[in-house]
Amino acid sequence: MSGQSKRMKSLQKKSAELGTLELAQAVKALKSLEDALPKGIRRCGFDQTVEIAVRLGVDPRQADQIVRGSIVLPHGIGKAQRVLVFAQGENVAVAKSAGADHVGGKELADRIKDGWLDFDVCIATPDMMGVVGPLGRVLGPRGLMPSPRAGTVTQDVATAVKEYKAGKVEFRVDNGSNLHCIVGKMSFDEQLLSENIESLLAYIRSLKPNSSKGVYLRGMVLSATMMPSISVAI
Repeated sequence: MSGQSKRMKSLQKKSAELGTLELAQAVKALKSLEDALPKGIRRCGFDQTVEIAVRLGVDPRQADQIVRGSIVLPHGIGKAQRVLVFAQGENVAVAKSAGADHVGGKELADRIKDGWLDFDVCIATPDMMGVVGPLGRVLGPRGLMPSPRAGTVTQDVATAVKEYKAGKVEFRVDNGSNLHCIVGKMSFDEQLLSENIESLLAYIRSLKPNSSKGVYLRGMVLSATMMPSISVAI
């Protein structure tokens, strides 16, 4: 097993020295973290994805405390998402017109069963759930299973496709009461990243379950694909 790279060790040491920062400071620190790399250690060569992880004061074992949702971030996520739509009849043309990358029915389901997963979002009309349902074992663990609550099982195919193409993201609390969500790219301006995060946090706050007691937002870290996390005050 290979050990940590010199780059990551250096970055982790720097992030540990920063402590817990206010959001704007944390965003600035993340974007400038590589500036302190010692001579001879190269910076990351691609535009990294930025995400937040939030620790929630909920018990995900209780059905009424599962926090999940989807939101169109103000400035998108800096990535063109590949959208697949299960539809039939006139909805096929509607989905294609809205910008869907793949549209179909059983033939797409068969390809997925054979291991094809070249898409980021899966949307289905209600009348196609008989075809989509058996794919739960494949799509579910990957967070791709269409769901009415997430807005990916809908009759309004055009709106759903356009929203995901515009940067709509989904999130769901995991078994450890943590919630992860993409908020943009390292190339984003500091203000744009901050506004995306603030918008997401406001929405997460609005989803607090009535049965959740005590502190709801218990902690948050900000990170990027090839970067250590930075603790954020909330």
